[in-house]
Amino acid sequence: MIFDDTNCTLGEGPLWHPERGELFWFDIFGKRLHWQGGSQEFDDYVSAAGWVDRDTLIMASANALWRYDIGSRTREKLADLEADKPANRSNDGRADPYGGFWIGTMGVKAEPGVGAIYRYYKGELRTLFPDISISNAICFPPDGTHGYFTDTPTKKIMRVALDKDGWPKGDAEVWLDLSDTPYSPDGAVFDAGGNFWNAQWGANRVACYDAKGNFVEAIGFAATQTSCPAFGGAELTTLYCTTAAEGLEASRNPHQGKTFACDTRVTGQAEHRVLL
Repeated sequence: MIFDDTNCTLGEGPLWHPERGELFWFDIFGKRLHWQGGSQEFDDYVSAAGWVDRDTLIMASANALWRYDIGSRTREKLADLEADKPANRSNDGRADPYGGFWIGTMGVKAEPGVGAIYRYYKGELRTLFPDISISNAICFPPDGTHGYFTDTPTKKIMRVALDKDGWPKGDAEVWLDLSDTPYSPDGAVFDAGGNFWNAQWGANRVACYDAKGNFVEAIGFAATQTSCPAFGGAELTTLYCTTAAEGLEASRNPHQGKTFACDTRVTGQAEHRVLL
């Protein structure tokens, strides 16, 4: 079903706030943060968030990380993010089980290899993986042992082991290779059972894979460019999905760019709190 009728140019970053029982999401090219019944426009691209407490988010923009006060709708800069690269912007991001916030960057025009994936943890911003073209699928399984991500053009989901503080240890390895399929991996999230749910750009769907990377099922949505899923609702059994209208003719499908919701038989993980 349609959760919100707003046609986002590039919907991204859905976040179910577990203390507020509320969904937040972004329209990157619209420079807006959305929630049910409202939105706020910014003067730069905004793309992803994590929750700090009931009234506070950490929010990624094109060139910074911010502390965002939900009540006053004001923000305070926490750290510069590629402030020396004005042709870049932030993209996919998610909090890890240790209180860190992972955020990916990319070129505004998706130039090859100009982005990276970073982690912000207790005031420190550190580069994790450089030379990224389109950062996506940042997520973490329930046991917290690994971090997952993709550079979408490679069609490969990577995973890396994490140490006791949540920093990567060792090299990332290919966990799921979709290069022989028509599917391009976009945003992703794990459910409480350890299944990986991946929005697949241009395929009208979110696909589920088990812990070993075996395909389980796919849920279809009435918009082509599915961009990022999130679990939420009172029991965390609702699967939300953002989509993008960018480059598509609205006359052919008026639902492009809308945000969708679907009841499922599985339970998601509650989003982790970010420690500032």
